[in-house]
Amino acid sequence: MEIRLVNGPLEQLEADALVALCAEGAKPGGIADPRISELFESGEFTGKAEEITILHAPNGMKAKRLVLAGTGAPPEFTSLKARNLSGEALRKLKSKGLRSVIFDAAALPDADWVAAIVEGAILADFEPDVHKTDPKKNEKHIDSFAVVGGSQAALDRGRILGEAQNAARALVNEPGNLLTPLKLAAAAQAMASQFGLKCDVLDQQRMGQLGMGSLLGVAMGSAQPPALIVIEYHPAHETGVKDHLALIGKGVTFDTGGISIKPADSMEKMKYDMAGGAAVIGAMQAIAQLKPAIAVTALIPAVENMPGSRALRPGDILQSLNGKTVEVLNTDAEGRLILIDAITYSQRLGCTHLVDAATLTGAIVVALGHLRIGAFTNNEQFLARVMSAATAEDERMWQLPTDEEYKEGLKSAFADLQNIGTRAGGSITAAMFLREFAGDTPWVHLDIAGTAWLDEAKPYLAKGPTGVCVRSFVRLAMDW
Repeated sequence: MEIRLVNGPLEQLEADALVALCAEGAKPGGIADPRISELFESGEFTGKAEEITILHAPNGMKAKRLVLAGTGAPPEFTSLKARNLSGEALRKLKSKGLRSVIFDAAALPDADWVAAIVEGAILADFEPDVHKTDPKKNEKHIDSFAVVGGSQAALDRGRILGEAQNAARALVNEPGNLLTPLKLAAAAQAMASQFGLKCDVLDQQRMGQLGMGSLLGVAMGSAQPPALIVIEYHPAHETGVKDHLALIGKGVTFDTGGISIKPADSMEKMKYDMAGGAAVIGAMQAIAQLKPAIAVTALIPAVENMPGSRALRPGDILQSLNGKTVEVLNTDAEGRLILIDAITYSQRLGCTHLVDAATLTGAIVVALGHLRIGAFTNNEQFLARVMSAATAEDERMWQLPTDEEYKEGLKSAFADLQNIGTRAGGSITAAMFLREFAGDTPWVHLDIAGTAWLDEAKPYLAKGPTGVCVRSFVRLAMDW
């Protein structure tokens, strides 16, 4: 989809549809079609939030359709809601076979709004049907999305973020037979090459030489070799920022649960168990283009968790990269086992602040549903930064506790730690397990198991992967 700026009187702009924003009870400015007044007077259109009406052949306009998009009361309309409204309008128009859309953003307050509108359109254009062979699926798509008002810089920022989030969604959308750990590594290398980043992929031999016994233990049951993907961004010039941010993403390309096998029901969705890794790769794509002042290193431990003849068994003891031993009570608690070696390796690379994103526990869905990300930390000041970035991008988070007493459930008679606690507080004990390896390094853990996938489409977003955390990670780096 082509994204561009346009200027000039609205009545002179040619497109299949022109979208005009309408506050509740207020007609759009600069448009003279008398039918708009009739719509308001009849109550057929009121301007309430997310209300959309289409007028064909608007009077005095070259656009074939005028789309009235309700914003609700002005104080309630934010750039975040503008993103969703833009997406809703685009998906509605795309479903009708339209090819070109212009969005009137001239009256919006600042660049964040224009960027949000562009993001919304790009995110709405994503479809999860890439593997369908029906030629008709390509008949309904938008070729051109133009914005009236704003700056090229704002438009570019929105395009970069939207494309990065969609890149993450495309990776999550791939099934496990087509996206193995090494293919995920290849995708990361291709992205890094395209956008001028350094990418190093540690193979099984190198990880073994380093002593990543925890990560390699998870990979033993699969015929697919594991990989630790490391992507580096460094500012081109001295910025005075001495901190070094690590973005760590769980990359289980398919999760059967291993010997502690999952129920068959909905197991097909376990291709999404690398959504944290995909978010990190997408964020690095945007970071490479937006160029923050802080160095950022992404680490994605990539494995497939299978119940093969060499698979990890309950009761096995693994030695992690930092030397601590772990008794494995449940092989389906594998994400934390691969993350701890990535956490330790990020510290060895000199990273001073660590954020990990992982589809880690079903318990977080029980606690928070599908609306908020569970956030945990060992450093309140750093968490405040992460949550501020997330709030700015409408990726809602909720802090959960990390009281020392929760560690009691991880005590093992046979090793330094066991990899699960009791069922109670499962997302918390998982975070406490990770915290043991972060040590004193400022660290935030984001459990995205409930937010990385949509089981049902929204008006502004297709069913399937959401790309959650991409925008928050980019904002965190840019605002450092």
